[in-house]
Amino acid sequence: MTQLPPSSSSDFSHVETWVFDLDNTLYPAECNLFAQIDLKMTQFVSRVLSVEAQEARRIQKSYYADYGTTLNGLMTVHGLNPRDFLDFVHDIDLTPLDQAPELATAISALPGRRYIFTNGSRKHAERVASRMKIDHLFDDVFDIEASLFAPKPSRAAYERFIRQTGAVPSRSAMFEDISRNLEPAAHLGFTTVLVRSPMDWSGEPQGVRPAGPGEHPPHVHHATDNLDSFLRGLTLPKVR
Repeated sequence: MTQLPPSSSSDFSHVETWVFDLDNTLYPAECNLFAQIDLKMTQFVSRVLSVEAQEARRIQKSYYADYGTTLNGLMTVHGLNPRDFLDFVHDIDLTPLDQAPELATAISALPGRRYIFTNGSRKHAERVASRMKIDHLFDDVFDIEASLFAPKPSRAAYERFIRQTGAVPSRSAMFEDISRNLEPAAHLGFTTVLVRSPMDWSGEPQGVRPAGPGEHPPHVHHATDNLDSFLRGLTLPKVR
């Protein structure tokens, strides 16, 4: 595993590729946007497996914990067509989501290439980024289909990201709200940043839920409770 730099350091002068998770990372969990997706996943499981909502919820969370995403569990156990799931669960109301001018300014100052790396769909990522007025700041979206439906934290997802984008892990930084999704990135050589929130939107089992205040596990190089202020405080590489 790559040796961890001091978590207090703000020196990101080695970084030339910036990789951001989407949900509850680029936008704050406090807007509760993902709660809509969470509910729609329960509804989808209930309908497809013909079970009551309580049992659907249990299956949904079990698959998330065991397979990385509910979708991966449904595909692995039931042979589900993933596009049906993605189209249904991402058909949500974006009005709770505000524009993010300060975040846009901070991201625009990052020299090099910038990507969204999400377990969701490209369409969902593009809708959210457009709503926030930050869509023009990214070189591309690497979604669950681009990873051949291998979700984070599967190592295959990160290796496919590296192959497709040409990112050099030792010169890349990854931002995530789920701690376990940063562990493979750290092993591959990425600088890892955990975006924490006071709000647990998920009700997930311990160990697979979003990072809470003060959480800073060994594979995390840096942690922050505010993404845009963290980005503004970085020592950045000189523009090449």
